[in-house]
Amino acid sequence: MAYYRQVGEVPAKRHTQFRDPEGRLYYEELMGEEGFSSDSSLLYHRGVPSAIVATEVWELPDQTRTPNHPLMPRHLKLHSLETGGDPVTGRRLVLGNNDVRIAYVVTGTDTSPLYRNAIGDECVYVESGSGTVESVFGVLAYRTGDYVVIPRATTHRWCPAEPSRLYAVEANSHVAPPKRYLSRYGQLLEHAPYCERDLYGPTGVLLDEGSDVEVLVKHRAGGQILGTRMTYATHPFDVVGWDGCLYPYTFNIDDYMPITGKIHQPPPVHQVFEGHNFVICNFLPRKVDYHPLAVPVPYYHSNVDSDEVMFYVGGDYEARKGSGIGIGSVSLHPGGHAHGPQPAAIEASLGVDYFEESAVMVDTFAPLDLGEAGRAVEDPAYPWSWAGRSLSGNAEDGGEDPAVFSNS
Repeated sequence: MAYYRQVGEVPAKRHTQFRDPEGRLYYEELMGEEGFSSDSSLLYHRGVPSAIVATEVWELPDQTRTPNHPLMPRHLKLHSLETGGDPVTGRRLVLGNNDVRIAYVVTGTDTSPLYRNAIGDECVYVESGSGTVESVFGVLAYRTGDYVVIPRATTHRWCPAEPSRLYAVEANSHVAPPKRYLSRYGQLLEHAPYCERDLYGPTGVLLDEGSDVEVLVKHRAGGQILGTRMTYATHPFDVVGWDGCLYPYTFNIDDYMPITGKIHQPPPVHQVFEGHNFVICNFLPRKVDYHPLAVPVPYYHSNVDSDEVMFYVGGDYEARKGSGIGIGSVSLHPGGHAHGPQPAAIEASLGVDYFEESAVMVDTFAPLDLGEAGRAVEDPAYPWSWAGRSLSGNAEDGGEDPAVFSNS
């Protein structure tokens, strides 16, 4: 995010001598993207940031992926998933491909180990809970409804103040606001649905001390996702100050200004972030279409170039009989399959002027596989819900509830 910040002490001129009160040099570290050609920050350490004393294998949680075959829409009940532990090692893989992985964890209040994702940026949606993320950049508070965006290779740890539900989108690329929202110099434009005032960066420096400090590193090698335990001679959080345009930040969905129109608006107007081969959108409470003949629910659509993943986080989805969708549900609608609202919801939506719903959507431009967690909580009846049938082919009891509308 090209939005300059300074935290702690930095010298007047970059790449010049900067010493502590006893005259010892601080060690300057440049964290930069795209080989010195994009956003960066300069950090000043008391210890040598590259001094490691040991490395060993970190066995990652199950990263197995199963193709969506035979092809069908899927409903995954994340609130039924058995999970726990800290916000890093407790994650379970729900969906993934070679561009992005979606994981889920329900934490207690245990602080995570020090962690660095060297594969890509992470965008973690906080379904519920609060706490802080501590990093080499300082302390970043998070709360329910936040997106926590953590740049690639940032050493950090999660410190939940209360049990938290975290929906982690782990990219193989960087995650940033859509280019159409930005000026050529990186400022968010007037037509963007949020601005720099809505972004919150780290505060303070930690100045932690210690020796032989372990950091869990997720990285790529030989086409695989692997883990390594790296032990550093000094604590990575020994930074006395930094400045630049690359750092973790939060953005809360309550600060997103939905874009509405006279007729039904397509999902791109709800976009909040983008990565390589995927986008992130959020559907929020809003006024809906105001043409006198408008149909507020979406038309049936075939995502011929993408898979669509909707995570339902608020609103009244419990009554959507015939689909089973509720709070905590994830729907996967793959390319090659047309999807849309329950049939009875179309007529029932006519004349409605406001939707009370919240959902986070990830659209990928390569097919998604099921992770072990997704397979564990799949609803086998969902694919047949538009036909009003159960898994066995019998009609569902009670039919559909015409009062429920969905963007998915």
